[in-house]
Amino acid sequence: MVVDGIYYGLGFGGGAAVAWWLAGPVYAIPFLLVAAFCVYFFRDPERAIPSGPVAVSPADGKVVAVREESPSLNRVSVFLNIFDVHVNRSPVAGTIKEVFHKNGRFLVASREAASAENEQNLVVIDHDGTRVAFRQIAGLIARRVVCDKKAGDRVETGERIGLIKFGSRVDVLFGPEWDIEVRPGMRVKAGSSVLARKRAG
Repeated sequence: MVVDGIYYGLGFGGGAAVAWWLAGPVYAIPFLLVAAFCVYFFRDPERAIPSGPVAVSPADGKVVAVREESPSLNRVSVFLNIFDVHVNRSPVAGTIKEVFHKNGRFLVASREAASAENEQNLVVIDHDGTRVAFRQIAGLIARRVVCDKKAGDRVETGERIGLIKFGSRVDVLFGPEWDIEVRPGMRVKAGSSVLARKRAG
């Protein structure tokens, strides 16, 4: 479990204790339900990381878009609902070249406009002479994007790198040397689902 889940769980658990003491057990139930949900939301399961020249999904969720971002850049977008695991993982191994935070709006993260307009972190990874980038994008409910890495850090494929709280979106940007292996509507899991495969040579 992510440590944030412990804090939220203890906070709402404390609220339940106070409500029970002041008003009775019935009034403690909402606090207990929220505490249980927080513990569930901040779960952090282990994942089997695939080997080979592949890029994995940085997040659990549903692929909502596979499209050309520019003539030399393809984008895969994954939407996370509040029941998905929200721990983010590195799509590839390499050295982080940049972590850039952009302020923005808090549109519903499943909307196409969220990729450009919402608050987000852009993480750029130098991977074997190429670059793969991904965006941690806030949503309508998710108002905090957390990245535990900084420029210069080395990451491995599937390594935990951060978290987006309470419903959000992740975009992954690939150059022309990558063949996309997912399509809209597919469900993916962070660290274990292959999004793209790098061409030989």
